[in-house]
Amino acid sequence: MKNEQAGLYVHIPFCASKCGYCSFYSIKSINLIPAFLSALNREMEFYKNLFTSFDTIYIGGGTPSLLTAQQLSEISMAINKFYRIDDKAEITIEVNPGDVSLEYFQLLRSLGINRVNIGIQSFDDHILKFLGRRHTAKDGIAAIDCAKEADFTNVGIDLIYGVHHQDINLWKRTLQGALSFTPEHISCYQLSLDIKTPLFKKYTTDKIMLPQENEQIKFFNTTSEELENAGYIHYEVSNFARSDDLKSKHNMKYWQHAPYLGLGPAAHSFLENRRWWNKPSVNNYLEEIAQNKMPVENEEKLSAEQLKLEALFLGLRTKAGIDLERYKTRYGVDLLADKKTIIESLIKNKLVEVKDGFLRPTRSGMAVADSLALI
Repeated sequence: MKNEQAGLYVHIPFCASKCGYCSFYSIKSINLIPAFLSALNREMEFYKNLFTSFDTIYIGGGTPSLLTAQQLSEISMAINKFYRIDDKAEITIEVNPGDVSLEYFQLLRSLGINRVNIGIQSFDDHILKFLGRRHTAKDGIAAIDCAKEADFTNVGIDLIYGVHHQDINLWKRTLQGALSFTPEHISCYQLSLDIKTPLFKKYTTDKIMLPQENEQIKFFNTTSEELENAGYIHYEVSNFARSDDLKSKHNMKYWQHAPYLGLGPAAHSFLENRRWWNKPSVNNYLEEIAQNKMPVENEEKLSAEQLKLEALFLGLRTKAGIDLERYKTRYGVDLLADKKTIIESLIKNKLVEVKDGFLRPTRSGMAVADSLALI
């Protein structure tokens, strides 16, 4: 294994109900949770010689907050049984506002969880209902208050923009509402619709249009301006932190080609030049592990060219950008020489800049980050 510290992702594939826009794998049942926890323990054992230590753990879903403190404790004990966890590890859990209370947050703290990510999405009940969320604006506010009262010093909230009936003024009020709680981290995602989601069907049936490109850029720029003016660092296309040390250390591993292990149905893993992912089915997951098999659906080995292109794509999504010397050492390419004409054009159009040995996107460049990667 590489010397670089790995991250651990645990996918909890259960939800009380499915949000209209969500394309992540989960099932609307909690009956299989005990069997899942047993299988999860076994899957951890499968990897104990491939991954030995972690400095970030992220429990996502699905809806991890459907699990009781005792069930989360079982997961924690299994992780610590099979792996070494850094003393200063960032340990995150996603929670749904409708599931949590002060007591629940206190129990999370007692398990060593030191970062919570609350799925607020909006402070407007009409928007929440349209999105198919099962919590109210009041629930969202209460969840943030309880997390703070439980002495969490790293609270993140998720928000969604570009929703039907949400104009720029309503979005600004949403951002101001979020800022009133001074969370350590804010993620702002533009609504996108997978063809398999109920909301995609609603948009299609009712002939509702997602925002046009110029509207999308206006939402993006407004978000960046409002949060940066409030002192937040816009460190990745969708992510803002109050300071450098409050950036999501776990998510940064994905953007930096660091190794990570994903456990649970549909979870993805990455090590050196290999990426693999589990079958998106709780039943298949349970069956495979019961037969002492890895529940892997498929894998790919990335060529040097694929790794190089991914590093370019991921790097240009971040404020830090691409360390040109490190890129040259790792991939054998002098970007400024190899892409001279197009980079000069991007600089002229104020989409990127070269500064202190880094190729970095500007705010305008981050707004079209997916296109920048085509260089």
